[in-house]
Amino acid sequence: MRFMVMIKANAQTEAGEMPSEDVLAAMGRYNETLANAGVLLGGEGLHPSSRGARVRFDGGQCSVVDGPFLETRELIAGFWLFQTASLQDAIDWVKRCPASAVGESEIEIRQVFEAEDFGAEFTAELREQEERLRAQINH
Repeated sequence: MRFMVMIKANAQTEAGEMPSEDVLAAMGRYNETLANAGVLLGGEGLHPSSRGARVRFDGGQCSVVDGPFLETRELIAGFWLFQTASLQDAIDWVKRCPASAVGESEIEIRQVFEAEDFGAEFTAELREQEERLRAQINH
């Protein structure tokens, strides 16, 4: 099972404060442990919302709103993509995250949809298209 593990933003991440060398080292050790265990598929930190934008779709129209965005609790400061056997395994790995790396924040874990989750609507043609796209992305 794949899980998107999202580190929620806080006042420090939204202010663009960079982590200390100690925090970067702790996170590096954690990421290395994840990778060595075969859990880590990817992950990155994100710039503050002040350097981003939102594109809103409504009634066939789209509009763009530049950051920053007000509700820090709803923002993401970084993410990992995990491969684990269960949600509980993903939770157990997240619990090992160095507290200094996330500060006062929350980490949200959400399972990623797999092809079989879509049922009959995900036809053979659509599956082939998905496989081609994944091969192209992962070249």
